Amino acid sequence: MADNNTSDTPSVAVLGTGIMGTAMARNLARAGLDVRAWNRTRAKAEPLAADGVRVTDTPGEAVDGADAVLTMLLDGSAVLDAMRRAAPDLAPGALWLQMSTVGPEALEPLVRFAAERDLRIVDAPVLGTKEPAEKGKLIVLAAGDPDLRERAGRYFDIVGGRTQWVGDDAAGGAASRLKLVVNSWVMTVISGTGETLGLAKGLGVDPREFLDAVAGGSLDMPYLRMKSELILTGDLAPSFTVSAARKDIRLITEAAEAAGVHTDLAAAAGERFRRAEKQGHGGEDGAAAYFASFDD
Repeated sequence: MADNNTSDTPSVAVLGTGIMGTAMARNLARAGLDVRAWNRTRAKAEPLAADGVRVTDTPGEAVDGADAVLTMLLDGSAVLDAMRRAAPDLAPGALWLQMSTVGPEALEPLVRFAAERDLRIVDAPVLGTKEPAEKGKLIVLAAGDPDLRERAGRYFDIVGGRTQWVGDDAAGGAASRLKLVVNSWVMTVISGTGETLGLAKGLGVDPREFLDAVAGGSLDMPYLRMKSELILTGDLAPSFTVSAARKDIRLITEAAEAAGVHTDLAAAAGERFRRAEKQGHGGEDGAAAYFASFDD
């Protein structure tokens, strides 16, 4: 059913409709695919019905008859739980696009599950947040059997603007490892932005004077300006939440420790995200780690 379908309108099950999964499901439906979606909290998936997505009560209902399964959930345990619940309805040979950020350690049981169920898995975490997800401009980091590239590309080309293939075997974890390296840099910039603007406030410096001072130079960058604007305007609607950032920091530090690498900046960033979460900012954009610069 999944591997040999020649229909021009393939079907895909999207498991997980948070910020990223919602945008992916919507873009897949708008591209004319038969999309069915499941989310642990159904209410979060319901708006997709307006785009022609069939919202289901269970993961099994979503994957039943689907040519591909796309997982976009918080972490490896959530992905494995959803796939185990869907197991009776998964077709042998189905394509599994595992696009959640789970880290190399949590990828291992997912690969074993795929082998047990005869699923064709591609390790494919993405780079980007809400806006590029909505525009179908994510960067897909992918590792999987070369024979799967054309099939997987039908979906990747809809949700992403570019796919970077970094490995020929999902089990090797090349894509998940690269995602952690990139996210390490992302967390460094988010944390540095918040801490710098916090210092400016503490010293009585207008933060826009700081931004003017680095404008156009080698210290300037779009992400600095994007996150600074969220902090300065107080518009912290999430594109990547504080809680999700804290989870990714945990994956980074665990992987680094296993590799014998000291990641002092990541550990410090993790502490900032932890404090911001404790202050009640967990559901806000990661830029809200700014508030960790100050006591409650």
